[in-house]
Amino acid sequence: MALGLGTTVPPHALPSPMFALPTLNFTVSQVAAVCETLEESGDIERLARFLWSLPVAHPNINELNKNEAVLRARAIVSFHSGNFREMYTILEHHKFTKDSHGKLQAMWLEAHYQEAEKLRGRPLGPVDKYRVRKKFPLPRTIWDGEQKTHCFKERTRSLLREWYLQDPYPNPTKKRELAQATGLTPTQVGNWFKNRRQRDRAAAAKNRMQQQQLAAQLAASHGGPLPPRPPSTMSTSSDSSISLGAPSPPLQQTLLHRPFSPHHTSVS
Repeated sequence: MALGLGTTVPPHALPSPMFALPTLNFTVSQVAAVCETLEESGDIERLARFLWSLPVAHPNINELNKNEAVLRARAIVSFHSGNFREMYTILEHHKFTKDSHGKLQAMWLEAHYQEAEKLRGRPLGPVDKYRVRKKFPLPRTIWDGEQKTHCFKERTRSLLREWYLQDPYPNPTKKRELAQATGLTPTQVGNWFKNRRQRDRAAAAKNRMQQQQLAAQLAASHGGPLPPRPPSTMSTSSDSSISLGAPSPPLQQTLLHRPFSPHHTSVS
């Protein structure tokens, strides 16, 4: 979905319930459709105003209070207005379908991260975030129990890796498509690609350094032509299987301009 976690709702965008805007008596399905449309557009301010415009004495108020699109919209507005307590209450007391899990999980964690940062007075590191996740586990109302790695499901990670193989630098449109396909936010998708590129660059740099060290050792031990380059020692783990750096030249090229000596014999 197009909605990012960084959007904030200014205080003036949240009218007092005593001055709710007049509205037509929409049906529950119409209210849900409007909520979904505004959510997709990322217009948090309009979504907030629409929710406040709904009459308190709506003829189908009980149905509205159980409708997933409406509940999700209320949680989103609460999150972006900084009303985390209300958001937690909504998420903990209503069972959401799997289609909503990705976004709601991201909001749950981000809200707890922000509260922890405010309490500690500094940004959280990976270990800090891990401790926050352990202290505030996802409620079963927004989690189906599937094991996660850093709160990403394995099938989500697999899909991200497949797209990464095709294009390590997705444009905003691709990020939005991936966000919709995985249930993440465009910001989360962008961060995943950024972190993956950093890991691959580090692995490529380490590989080149090891090859250069090996070439230097062989050159010091032997004065003649070098044997073929050994297989790459770069990690083949699932998250470091691609190198974005330029490939290192064959080891033989490092001594291409060494003067030939007839007294040196080739290395077997």
